[in-house]
Amino acid sequence: MTDNAMKPTIPVFLSLNAGYVDTAGFLALQGLFTAHVTGNFVTFGASLVLGTSGAVAKLLALPVFCAVVVGVGLLGLRFSAGQFPIFRALLAIKVFLLALAASLAIWLGPFKTGDGWPAIATGMTLVSAMAIQNSVQRVHLSNSPPTTLMTGTTTQIMLDVAHLLHGAMPEAKSVIRARLTRMSANVISFALGCAAGALGFALFGDWCFLAPPILALPTFFLAMPKSS
Repeated sequence: MTDNAMKPTIPVFLSLNAGYVDTAGFLALQGLFTAHVTGNFVTFGASLVLGTSGAVAKLLALPVFCAVVVGVGLLGLRFSAGQFPIFRALLAIKVFLLALAASLAIWLGPFKTGDGWPAIATGMTLVSAMAIQNSVQRVHLSNSPPTTLMTGTTTQIMLDVAHLLHGAMPEAKSVIRARLTRMSANVISFALGCAAGALGFALFGDWCFLAPPILALPTFFLAMPKSS
């Protein structure tokens, strides 16, 4: 397991990346959510009712996501007892998948339909990358707020604000404020990623997907063990 107290900036970078990938993917791939796949249940139903494209990719997103998470879990169990740096290895694979998705988007895009194989191949590569991020966050950064889904985090922030406004006990205030700082950093970072993804797609089209692997690369180096 990774001591995320020593790596406080990793979740911030992960949230920034997730916001960017989810927004850019949604815009480029006909409404496909790549970072939090549960949103695809809603858009899949909307696609069926409205007759819009992308239903196939949205239907595939969940099993692809699940398969990758199972694979990550098996890898973690396989190497949990050894000295293999599984945390950094998974981050490296994620960077590779994001780079591959960028290449596919630039080569095969723009995507006029979400049901064609070019959009599906690109979308499922992005889904796989973000499935790795979700798995890494749950296993190796379990004490940190989620980096791809902000609903629960925002709810906790508002509850903590309510406790502070009501007048929390002095011994509880430091704990609440520390949690507020961590969670607020993730939400702000995710929001900035969303804004950057939208702006990047508006300005550069599918070339905007060059940014995610670059944004993901710092986490690989931040995960290096400290020299003794």
